[in-house]
Order: sequence, then structure tokens, then C-alpha cells
Amino acid sequence: MPSSLSPQEFVAKWKKVTQNEIATSQSHFIDLCALLGLPTPTTADPIGKTYAFEMRATKSDSGHSGRADVWKKSFFAWEYKRKGSSLDSAYQQLQLYREALENPPLLVVSDISTIQVHTNFTNTVKQVYTFSLDDLLDSRRLDQLRLVFTNPEAMRKPITTAEVTETVAKEFARIAENLRRQQIAPDRAAHFLIRILFCLFAEDIGLLPASIFSKIVERSYQRPAALFANELRQLFAAMQTGGFYSLEDIPHFNGGLFDSEDVIELNNEALEILLKVAKMDWSVIEPAVLGTLFERSLDPGKRSQLGAHYTSRDDILLIVEPVLMQPLRRQWDAIQPQARALAQKRDGATGPTRARLEKELASLLTGFADEIAAVRVLDPACGSGNFLYVALKQLLDLQKAVIVLAGELGLTTFFPTVSPQQLSGIEVNEYASELAQTTIWIGYIQWLRDNGFGRPEEPILKPIKSVVKMDAILAYDSAGQPTEPVWPKADIIIGNPPFLGDKKMRSEMGNKYVEDLRKLYLGRIPGGSDLVCYWFERARSFIAAGQTSRAGLLATNSIRGGANRKVLERIKENGNIFMAWGDREWVLDGAAVRISMVGFDNGLEKLIQLNGEVVQEISPDLQGKLDITSAKRLTENLGLAFIGDTKKGQFDISGSLANTMNQSPLNPNGRPNNDVIRPWINGLDITDRPRNMYIIDFGVKMEESEAALYEQPYEYVRKNIKPFRDKVRNPLERAKWWLHARPASDLRIALKKVTRYMATSNVAKFRLFDWFSSEIIPSHSLTVIAREDDYFFGVLHSKLHELWSLRMCTWLGVGNDPRYTPTTCFETFPFPWSPGQEPAGDSRVEAIAQAARELVQKRDNWLNPPDADEAELKKRTLTNLYNQRPTWLDMAHQKLDKAVLTAYGWPTNLTDEDILERLLALNLGRSGNAPKEF
Repeated sequence: MPSSLSPQEFVAKWKKVTQNEIATSQSHFIDLCALLGLPTPTTADPIGKTYAFEMRATKSDSGHSGRADVWKKSFFAWEYKRKGSSLDSAYQQLQLYREALENPPLLVVSDISTIQVHTNFTNTVKQVYTFSLDDLLDSRRLDQLRLVFTNPEAMRKPITTAEVTETVAKEFARIAENLRRQQIAPDRAAHFLIRILFCLFAEDIGLLPASIFSKIVERSYQRPAALFANELRQLFAAMQTGGFYSLEDIPHFNGGLFDSEDVIELNNEALEILLKVAKMDWSVIEPAVLGTLFERSLDPGKRSQLGAHYTSRDDILLIVEPVLMQPLRRQWDAIQPQARALAQKRDGATGPTRARLEKELASLLTGFADEIAAVRVLDPACGSGNFLYVALKQLLDLQKAVIVLAGELGLTTFFPTVSPQQLSGIEVNEYASELAQTTIWIGYIQWLRDNGFGRPEEPILKPIKSVVKMDAILAYDSAGQPTEPVWPKADIIIGNPPFLGDKKMRSEMGNKYVEDLRKLYLGRIPGGSDLVCYWFERARSFIAAGQTSRAGLLATNSIRGGANRKVLERIKENGNIFMAWGDREWVLDGAAVRISMVGFDNGLEKLIQLNGEVVQEISPDLQGKLDITSAKRLTENLGLAFIGDTKKGQFDISGSLANTMNQSPLNPNGRPNNDVIRPWINGLDITDRPRNMYIIDFGVKMEESEAALYEQPYEYVRKNIKPFRDKVRNPLERAKWWLHARPASDLRIALKKVTRYMATSNVAKFRLFDWFSSEIIPSHSLTVIAREDDYFFGVLHSKLHELWSLRMCTWLGVGNDPRYTPTTCFETFPFPWSPGQEPAGDSRVEAIAQAARELVQKRDNWLNPPDADEAELKKRTLTNLYNQRPTWLDMAHQKLDKAVLTAYGWPTNLTDEDILERLLALNLGRSGNAPKEF
């Protein structure tokens, strides 16, 4: 421990010193340790392994070997300069050293008179703490400086860069709304606000003179709006070509963003908001979320989502790393030992041999750096550029690693050559495409600053011509015929195409667009596919043609099933899926959804990863080696499972109205109304509580003249249904407006043979079945099984059928809940015995039936306890019950599962994959030549 030194003694001594850096740095640091009562580097670590003076490091810009004046592992790197020297240059020097010094959390610079502490934490707002000599006379400032040596984490600013970005985006939304109220055209307003965004960033990061834009706002506030517009017009003009504004030298920016002097006059309300945001630190905004948040702030339809979740950089890396970076990192892992071995041989050689080895080493490293800089990345649905920015940063980081190694091995290094020009994007929204370019440039400029490489050469902004505004999947030729748009050339395709389900495509995009799209991709994409499939097919076609090497795209997890899965099957036919996340949480327009990620290529990639784990193969349903999609429909299961009645119109009525109609006098045909008024259920009657609903039902083919004899029901339908059906596209539905659109005639015939049926909600979190009287008409939101025996109910409600249905199902819309279908889930499922062939009196059949009866009885007792009031009953739903899954329910299901496994003759301790493998084998064994198509 050094002898103690009082603050007064320390300050008095060092105010007098004027010697150069070399003569004073170590002496100053030793005195500082004495002042703080802390050990010096040589006392704390005599061998200098974790705390040392003159720690050797390599600059990443020049590659020359240098030394950090002081280094303490996991605490700080410290650089001294002569008294009065620029601390900015000292800080830049430390940025170039920092990777070689293991990225310490604090970077400290000092010229003896001043100590500056720069935080170096990842994803947090950077903070600078400045201590003058006089500050060290204050015990509180002294305690703060002591944290550099003892607890650097305490100097982390609690706010993250993402939080700063969220805040400024919300404020910009207020300005955008102000301009909307002034009836400024949306595209003009968006272009103007993106320019302002960049100006605020540019002045805080040092591209514009300090506070030059903020001063314009301050001078204009509470003055005529024209003043702000006039001043800004002059600044934009200077940024367009480079020049002078207010006696300040303005760099040449342009890049398309500053291609005109057009400005919008802001009123005092907008200027007041701008005055507030100008005081924030724009240099630290987070590009990975900037685009999304500003797109929401500029789009009135998305502003309500500003406080909602967004896709983070870590989320995007789940695609970027395995698809773009994985092959490059493999190469780098192989190149590093080669380079070090060459350097060792060179150092031991002389003359021409040394020169040859030096050249070979330089060629190895610069060749790989050039290869990184040559990779072309395309996001064909780039939105506001988040995926492209993350890709650019990963490429820059890897190239910097090459530069650092080159310097460490004694080579002359270079400025990073990875640039935004390697990126391409397609975006149909004009201001989103402009915002994408701005996001990319902000991220690039930040990276250069944060890594000690200064700033880009002028013009600072260069147009990214390959980020284009167009439709990515449909264009029209000169004759007006649909054709595939030309995509920019790319080695890697990544992105997050729009999530739009088949049912919503017509309402969102129009009938003509959808019909032209399906005509164009006929034979490649089934007609009922979701919109995202078209991006998958286009990426697949580029890979198959050798124009692209790899692709990684997102979709809802519904891509794993139904018509959507055909696009993944096509990928597997002439290539392979090498990476997938089958079912993962994501964020879409601020809402949590379930998605799938798919990385695919021409089959060259040998590392196959599913849900983050290495596997042998990924099947088209994004599962492991077991390809359950090969299951076929079983003839023995046909004619048992049906989709319920599709009414198309509000034929359903309340129990009270039904009661009123049923109590009316007989009709002119002598018949009561209850001939055509039947109880009715949909999914809510299973997952929630029974609602006592009825439906007006004139059967499958009753003529209007006969229906009209049921006076009240007919008049209700004529008044409430006919106006709606008069507008529908289907001519038969318009003509037969009093009948349900698809009354499920096959189902009605099947239900005449049973007194009750079992039904499940097509879309639900849990696969729940329940019993209903065959008099009740089921909605099309239900799948109905026309069997009335407890055995069959038990098998369908077992774990075995649930596992099978979850692998064979499709997923609703954005993929939150599984969709059960009669064809894929039921008709492929192999029962212990073929339906109708169960052995009479078999104890295994009775064991399943008994377990099923007990399960239903216990559930009914819980759902409807005799002493529960209305409020309590409202909470008692099957969904709530299965969410809680109490022990008694779990035990009831275990008993049922055991009975079902016994009926198959299988062990009761099988894993889920074992069960699915045996079920698939049973399916294929029974299917014979049954068609696979669903």
C-alpha cells in the first residue's frame, strides 16, 4: 500500500508539473493510488498479469503494437497525454486498443490536470465522468473516482440505448401528429422528420458542429415559424454539397437524404417538443430498434404500438448469425492458426524467404478481409432496415478482428472496407425504405466512432441504391401481365417478410392482387398459402439457380403445416433446411406471436441445428429426424370427423329469443317453430361456459316457399340475413340466402346414427373434447367426431392423440394457437384398433372407457359445483382448469394415458418422440397406397 497523500498535497503538487507524458504518467498514477488509499499495480500484481503499467496492445487502425499506460483487467484501460493535449485523441487511441485489452468496462484518459472516465458497457448509454484537479478536493468526487478502481459497474448509466431510442421515438410521434393536423402530406412529413432525426444524431456524434441544430431550434422557439424554416433551409443547403452555415464549416452529406432544401415550418407546439428532444444524447440511439420505433412514430396507424414490444438485436441475431456469419466464422477459425504459424516462420527467416512469408501472410489476411467486404446481403422485406443494420455490424466486427490480428502480427493494417454498399433491401413503403437507409448509415457511423476509426470520408452519406421501393413478389410487364420482380443480386437473403394469413389476403390486398399472385406462382405455391410463403419460394428459386447461397427467413409457425408446408417440402427437394426454430415467441406490430425461423441452402451446410441444438436432420414440419409429415390419411378413419355447419350470416339467436319464437302459435303449415330453431354451439361453449345459444336452420335444401311458412324465423332471416347475403360474391349463397352457406350435409347424416357426439374447438390452446347431444348444431369452428362411445373419446383425449395433433396441425394466423383439422389431425391418426374393429368385451377397451368417464365426471363436478354463485361459475371454464392443471386432473389424465398405451401394447414410460415414432410406423403400416395429400 503506498504512503497516504492528502487531497491538498496531491493537487498542489500536480498543478505545478509541466513535464511531458512519459516523465509524469507513472508517477501521477502512483500518487493517485496514494490519494485514494489503494495499492499500485506493482504492489497489487507484481507479475503484471491483471494489473500493470505499459500493457502491450495492438491498434486496430494501424496494426502497430502500442502500450496502454495502465491496465486493470475487467476494470479499466488508462491513457495519459501531455498536459493540455487533446483528450479526444487519447480516447480514440484507447478505442483502438480495447479489444486487445479484453474490452474493459471503463476507458480513462488524463492530461494530469483532468481525468476523463468513459464507460464502455455494451447496450447502455455511454457516460463521461470528468474530474479536474480541484474536483479532487471534494470528498464526494474522490469517492466517485475511487469506483473506477473498485466498482466500475457502479458507473454504468441505468438507462439503456434502447430506452433512449424509445423516448425520442415517442416524442417524434407527437411532432408527426402535429404535422398531420396541419395536413402536411405524410410522405413529405416523414422525409422531413427523418432529416431532422439525422441532424440531431450528426451534431451529437460530431459530424456537425456542436449544438448547431439545437441552436436553430432554440433561436426559433417562440418566434415566427418562418425563422426556423429559413435557418434550416440554409443548413440543409450546406449539407447538400458541403459549405458554410453561420460561419461553421459543414461537411458534404447529401446521400439522397439532403438532396433538396425543402423544409416544413413548425409551429411552437412542434418546436417545443423538438427543443426537448434536442437535449437528449442522440449519439447513443440504438439502430437495431431505431427503424421500427420511428416507423411507428411516422405511421398514424402504428403509433399506438410505440409502447409495445419490438424485435431486439438479440432476436435478429438468431437469423443473422447462423445464416450469414456461421460460414465466415468457420473460415476465420481456420485462418487464425494459419496466420500465426506463418508469422512465426517469417520471424525466424531472413532475406527473400522472410519477404515471401510476409507477403503470404498479408495475402491470407487481406484476402479474407476482402471476402468479408464482398458479401452481398439482401433483405427482400427490409422495412426500416433492422436486419440489414445487424448484418452490417456483424460483418464489421469480424473484419475488425482481422485488422487487429494483422496489426498484432506486425502487418500494415487498413481502414475497414465493409460498408453499407454491400446491403440491399426491398420495401414497398416509401418512407420505410428511406428510413432503412438512414438506420444503416447511423449504425455504420456509430460503429466507426465506437471502434476508433473516426468517420466516413465525404460525402458522409452515400445513396444505398440497392435499397429499392417496390413490391417484392408481384410486378407487371409492359403488357400488364403478372411477372416476378427482379431482386438485387445477393449471396445471402435474410429477413422478416409480412405475416398475413390466407384469409386476410383479399381484404388487405384486394381480389385482383391475390388472383394475379396465385396465377403467377401456380404449381409452386398452393392457393391457400399464407403471404410469407411467396418470399420463401422466391429465395428457394434463387438458391436452386445458384444465384444465392443461403437464406434465412421468418414466418408464423403455421408454415409448418397445411398448404404452407409445401414450400418447405420444395426447399427439401433440391436443397436442405440447416437451421430452424420451430415455435418461438416473437413480436409482430407490438403483439407477442409464435413464429418459426428457417435457414436453408443448396445442401452444402453440414451443421444442422434445430431449436439451438445439433440434430441429424430437420423435417418440413421443422421437427427432428422423425418426419411425421410423411403420414398418410387412413381410409379406415374416413366418415367420422367433420367440420361443423358454416352459416355465413347471423342466423344464431339468444336463448330468450328462441324461447319467444318457440312459444308462438303454430304456423300456417301446422308446425311449431322449433322445427327450424335448434340449439347451437361454437368453440366458446367448450373452452368457456355454455351460452344457451340457438340457430335458425332451414336444413340443407328447404325451398323458400316452405321456409316462409315458419313465419317468425323466416322474417327474422329475411330482415337480418338477406341484406348481408345480397352482397356476397358466391351466387348460390346470394340466391339461397335463407339457408346456411355450407350446412354440412355429411355431418348431419352421420349424426342421425348417434345420440351424442364429441367435439373440439378447431383453434385452442389445449386439445379439449366434450360431449354434446346430436340435436345440437355445431359451428364450423368445431371439429365433430360422430362416435358416441367413451372408448373413442378416451383415445382422442389422451396424450398420444394430443402429441400427434400438435405435430400434424396448422396454426392460426400469426401462430398463437394450434388449428385442429379432420384431415391432417384425425384422419391420419392410427387408433389402437381400426375404428369399428374394436374387440367386443375387451378389458383394454373398457379400461379406456372407464378412465374417460371418470375424467369427464370429475371435470363436470369442478365446472358446476352445486353451491357456486354466478361469479364463481364464470371463472370455472375448461381453459382455466387446464391452465391450472390441478393434481387430480393430472392424475386422471395419467390414468387415461396409461390405459391407451396398454391398448396399443406399448410400454407406459415412452418418451414423446418414442410415441410419435411408433404412431408414424403404425400409420404407414396401415396406409398402404392411401394418398399423402391433405
